[in-house]
Parts: sequence; C-alpha cells; structure tokens
Amino acid sequence: MINIIFQVWMPNYFCGLVSVDLMKTVLIPTDFSKNSWNAVEYAVSLFKDIPCNFYVLHVGRIDQSGVEGNSFTMPTERLDAPVKEKLSELFKRIASITTNVQHNFIALQEYGNLVNSIRNTVAEKKVDLIVMGTKGASGVQQAVVGSNTGDVITKVHCNLLVIPEKANPIRPKEIAFPTDFNILYSHLILESISEMLHISGANLRVINVSKPTGRLNRTQKQHKHYLEDYLEELFSDSHSFQTITDEKVKNAIEGFAARGNIDMVIMVAKNLNYLQQLLFDSTIEKLSFHTTVPLLVLH
Repeated sequence: MINIIFQVWMPNYFCGLVSVDLMKTVLIPTDFSKNSWNAVEYAVSLFKDIPCNFYVLHVGRIDQSGVEGNSFTMPTERLDAPVKEKLSELFKRIASITTNVQHNFIALQEYGNLVNSIRNTVAEKKVDLIVMGTKGASGVQQAVVGSNTGDVITKVHCNLLVIPEKANPIRPKEIAFPTDFNILYSHLILESISEMLHISGANLRVINVSKPTGRLNRTQKQHKHYLEDYLEELFSDSHSFQTITDEKVKNAIEGFAARGNIDMVIMVAKNLNYLQQLLFDSTIEKLSFHTTVPLLVLH
C-alpha cells in the first residue's frame, strides 16, 4: 500500500543533499504525458529500496474542487476537478508498480510558470532530486531556444535526472562521467556521484574526450588526480578512467555509450562548455543516445 496526499501549495528557497540512509525527497513534474510517466516509472524503480517522498507536481489552473468521500488527505484550498481526476488515475498506476511501504506520493498543483514553480517547490520541500521526462533528442536540444527541460537544467539549481522517451526503467549498471577536468570537484558533486553509485551499485566510467593534439594542463592534471584518489578510496573495484581522442565531444561519448552499454550519463552543470557540446550541437539531427540514456545533471 502506498501513501498518497493531495496538496495545493504556495512557495519559498533551498536544494540540498542527504545521506542515502535518510528519506529522499524527489520531485517529478507531470503533464500526464507518456514522457512524464516514464519519469515516474524510472524514479520508482531507481529508488525501489530507498525511503522516499515523491512530490508529483502539475502546473496549471486551480478553479474548483473535485472528488468527495475519498481516502485522500485534502487541503482547504480547492483542486481543479479534471486535474484531480487525472492525478487520481496517475496514482492508481503508481500503486501498481511500487511495493515499498516507505514510498509516499504527494500531489501538488501550482499556478503559473513551470520553471518558477519547480524552483519554488525545490526550495519549499527541500528537494534532493528532480526527475523529468523529455522527448528524446529534440526535447533536450531545444533547450537552446527554451524547452522546459533545458530551462530546468540551466535555471534550477538542483540535481536533475532527465529521462528520455525510450529509456528502460531499470537501475543503471554502467554510468559514464564525461569530464574535461577543468572544474574542481566539490564535496557536493562527489557526494552526488557517490550516492548514485551506492543506490545503483553501478560501475563508473570517467571519460575525457581529447582532441588529437590535446594534452592536460597542470590544473587539469591536479583535478584528475583528486578525482582518482577519491574514487580509488571509495570505489576501487568499480571505476575506470579512459581518454578518447575525437574532435567532437558528442560523437565520442555517443560512441562510447554504444560500445560500453552505458545506462546513464552524469554531467556537471558548472562544466557548461562540456554540457553544451554534448547536448546542444545541432549537427547531428538524430541521436539514439539521447532517446535511450538518462542524463543526471549535477549542480
């Protein structure tokens, strides 16, 4: 049995990380599409053994209340009746795929702009992770011109797991971490990577894409050694480093993902140059990589 609560909520600010041992707070925006269901399904599978509060957020109008005589906890504010019905149906589907009694599902309906609503919910609910469905390559690449997923990546300072349309709802076994070693790996970044590895039990493949004439400078070497020491201490048997020579980051990572059966890619939002090369290069119109492999963007 799962616990389900309906709320209509008003805002405030924060986004933090907690230990794997504690209750996780996960935000899943929904528009009741297949893509948003993929995000729900993936999140439930990923955290199947972890106590979680899942906030399912729909951004729309609230005009009138819906159902009477039900088992849901209702606020004094009124929920839009059609939305209430859709959320009820959504939670029936969720009940059929989760068995963890420590999974709590809370429905939120908000007014206004989606990105602002997500940002405010992250702050108010102290969200650890946003899980968001997207329409494969186009859904992410259009971020340059302002798609919802792209805006959340760039404008909401919270870790975001992007679930493409053809991703399988399974825990990853192989995770790729593309990096150019230009950023200092903060405690929060390393903790986020570590947490995902503990939850999934996956192997981490650190990938550096280098141009044929490229070499690491002194700062890059220092950052690489720091990351090597950290991973060697905590995940000595489940990580590796690899350098791939290619002019284009996206070509190299897509090829590596295909050859290495990569189930998830982790990127650091601060490493914007690398992230943009991976996501926003429009020279390749169709990428199976972007339609099957979830992307975890760390802030």
